[in-house]
Amino acid sequence: MSGSLVSDYDYALPESLIAQYPLKDRVASKLLIVPCEGACIDAQFSMLVSQLNANDLLVLNNTRVIPARLYGQKPSGGRFEMLIERLLENHQALVHLRISKKPALGSRLLLDGGIEAEFLGREGELFKIAWLTDEPVLTFLERIGHLPLPPYIERPDTTEDSERYQTVFAQNAGAVAAPTAGLHFNESLLAEICAKGVQIETLTLHVGAGTFQPVRVKHIHEHKMHYERVSVSQSLVDKITETKACGGRVVAVGTTVVRALETAAQHGQLTAFEGETNIFITPGFVFKVVDALVTNFHLPQSTLLMLVSAFAGYERIMAAYRHAIEQNYRFFSYGDAMLLTRCSEK
Repeated sequence: MSGSLVSDYDYALPESLIAQYPLKDRVASKLLIVPCEGACIDAQFSMLVSQLNANDLLVLNNTRVIPARLYGQKPSGGRFEMLIERLLENHQALVHLRISKKPALGSRLLLDGGIEAEFLGREGELFKIAWLTDEPVLTFLERIGHLPLPPYIERPDTTEDSERYQTVFAQNAGAVAAPTAGLHFNESLLAEICAKGVQIETLTLHVGAGTFQPVRVKHIHEHKMHYERVSVSQSLVDKITETKACGGRVVAVGTTVVRALETAAQHGQLTAFEGETNIFITPGFVFKVVDALVTNFHLPQSTLLMLVSAFAGYERIMAAYRHAIEQNYRFFSYGDAMLLTRCSEK
């Protein structure tokens, strides 16, 4: 079957289609509707409400992106860049470091803005550090940190990004990358969706920087996924059960919502879940919860492209991507979106 090799998920993307800036209006993006049968339909994101039914349940990820990119200097004077992967308890964190030489155990790094960090050791590819200040971490990050735009956005972050690289429903701080499918919604569209009778609920998955890490193996089953923190409440589980019983669909906004909900159902029945997940969804995965998915266009050879291929069918997804490129859709975080229905591959 196609889709077992990482190379099966490659595609040629003109650099001009990688969105470097958000559109002025969140809902002005294109929406590519990919049905289980027939041709793709070109639409506008503002038309999403017409694709939802009154008894559907729309599930959003309410994580909030923190200013996780930091700069500073070593005692020797050399500059470094730090990207927080995860905030830990006791003023500690796991971080990525771009630095000329690995710091010695117990050494200190001075961040721009006057905050010091002590190097505590390594955990795999990550560095463990402790913040040497009594100031609350989120407080000083807001003061000295930069929004961690993805590596394919080749420009510094701006004040506009501090608003537009957050969803309008962002609430729980902890992500270092945005749940980008949610960036297309504004308050007016959410109100219009509610007015149609669609219920809206939230969960939390704190997106990690590992979402941008390349897959370095040949066969997809050899890849080890990074861990991310997830919270799926009992009230959401009850709402999903009620929706299914009434014949409604669970519509996930973003692959992070899919990963969270399918994690909570891994043992056969959907239950409340609080913890970490490294679920890797590839073709052949049996979905238990999500019926439809709003998602952006994903990087070549990425785990997220594998997930949407599992959801809507490998051949169908690759054909949809070819169509999107031919029609000059905008790709990745600030790009356009797709609406997928769960299909069985033929």
